[in-house]
Amino acid sequence: MFNVSRTQHVLAVNDFDSAVNYFTEKLGFTLDRTIGGWSFLHLDQFYLMVGDCQGEVPARETNNHALFAYVNCEGIDELFDQYRERGVRFNQTISDKPWGLREFGVETPEGHRIMFGQEIQA
Repeated sequence: MFNVSRTQHVLAVNDFDSAVNYFTEKLGFTLDRTIGGWSFLHLDQFYLMVGDCQGEVPARETNNHALFAYVNCEGIDELFDQYRERGVRFNQTISDKPWGLREFGVETPEGHRIMFGQEIQA
């Protein structure tokens, strides 16, 4: 039987140390380990690999392709408030959407974008 145990997203960054610090200090990720130009992080069940890829095209130059993850979560208002207090850059403030989700979007210093959403209970 097929089962997805978790997903793990991979990001190329130009400023490795700054990116890892942003994910841990601003977005609340836990750094599991760093080895060979890669940092392995997680935020609850959202796993991330950040790679030191100096000289690659920055995410902000890929326009809509900079969106790399949509995170379905609970407690979205609390998370939004925490991120606002930490000075996270939002590309979309929190709001209820007609497709039944309450969501907001964040952007990293290099332009990677993440959307967070919670199902609106009727």
